[in-house]
Amino acid sequence: MTVHKVAFLRSVGIQRADPYIQRAVRALAHEGVQSRLFHTHGEAGDEDFPGGRQRVDRAVTPAELAALVAQWGATAAVSISLPCEYTVRDATVRELLDARGIPTVVTPLAATLALVDKWETKQLLIRAGLDVPRGLRADSDLLAGRGLVVPAYADALRAEAGRIGYPLLSKPIWDSTSMGIRALPDPAALDAYLADPPQVSTVVEECVRGDLCSVDIVGGPGGHRVLPLCWTGTAGPEPVFTFADLRWCGPRPEAEAAFVPIARKLVGLCEELGVYGSVNVDMVYTGSRYVVLEVNPRIGGATTLSCAASDTNTFGALADLALGRFVPAPAARTRWAIEFLSPERLPDAARALLRDRLDLITAHELVMDATSRGDIVVLTLAEGEERQTVKALEEVHGASGFPREEILEKIRGLLTP
Repeated sequence: MTVHKVAFLRSVGIQRADPYIQRAVRALAHEGVQSRLFHTHGEAGDEDFPGGRQRVDRAVTPAELAALVAQWGATAAVSISLPCEYTVRDATVRELLDARGIPTVVTPLAATLALVDKWETKQLLIRAGLDVPRGLRADSDLLAGRGLVVPAYADALRAEAGRIGYPLLSKPIWDSTSMGIRALPDPAALDAYLADPPQVSTVVEECVRGDLCSVDIVGGPGGHRVLPLCWTGTAGPEPVFTFADLRWCGPRPEAEAAFVPIARKLVGLCEELGVYGSVNVDMVYTGSRYVVLEVNPRIGGATTLSCAASDTNTFGALADLALGRFVPAPAARTRWAIEFLSPERLPDAARALLRDRLDLITAHELVMDATSRGDIVVLTLAEGEERQTVKALEEVHGASGFPREEILEKIRGLLTP
């Protein structure tokens, strides 16, 4: 089937995909393929999405969204939604569009439902031969006495927690944004947790210390491409905000070599599940092993970072899947990419200086839960340009006060240790 109209399904502000969604859409237009963004959140102008745009009610049902896509005359659709609850919506839309003969690039519904469930994902990862944090499932119904009454259930959880060892972290089974995580440093904290449990079922697991990292894998039945590792912070006994630390993609030879067999196993899991589109894998690297925390069946929070550091535009790859021409060639890291969150909005003068002195990829507002968190800034540099990049940032800081000194110090430590 010839694809001449591609619908992109989106559930958060499209600015987070800047500038790679624009490049993908312009490339499609150059080939005579129309694009339309069906988005439920945020505003989108020509500069954000250089194609058709249709704002959709946030409460849209899968049937309603599928009908809108079909009414436009789409010949293919691509999910670029996040977080995972909206991926479930899009995977359901896929079922409905498939019945209309409109293929949709998103992982099949059964696999999506398995991957958004942290406990189910843990079992899949174990069967794939991957390391995961030791943990237990805490069922909210049993803890609340709903349905079957199991008097010993809380004591059973205490015994399992003691076997695993403290400190522990509790994570909602269905949340994929680092929200709702609760630290359980000792048995007393677990007792308090069990006395007033959350309303949702959780995974309670060991706290694995190390470097947080993320990797995107994109592809379909013909094969999958693993993008470069992105380093996103430090894992410890307390939950941290996703964008609290410097996030980067760059040379780390020993860790990259250690990841090669892990990547093979992850690709094998993607093939087994029939992953179609993109998955985002969050891990901890302890210095000796990779421990997989979760596999999200969607693009990730570090997708822009991995695009910036590599020869792969993930959004372009998703469009290629829709057009039936995706080639699962290995992705190569070609440069450094650094991302940081500025708590304040980027002043126009600082933005101009950054564009003039550095390779500024994007600087846009980060909105989460209808709250502005400041501006996300992504810049790149070639290997060998570390010192001149630090010098340029110091000059921008001297002239504008941006970025903050603590951010600048982290970049210094990364590029010129």
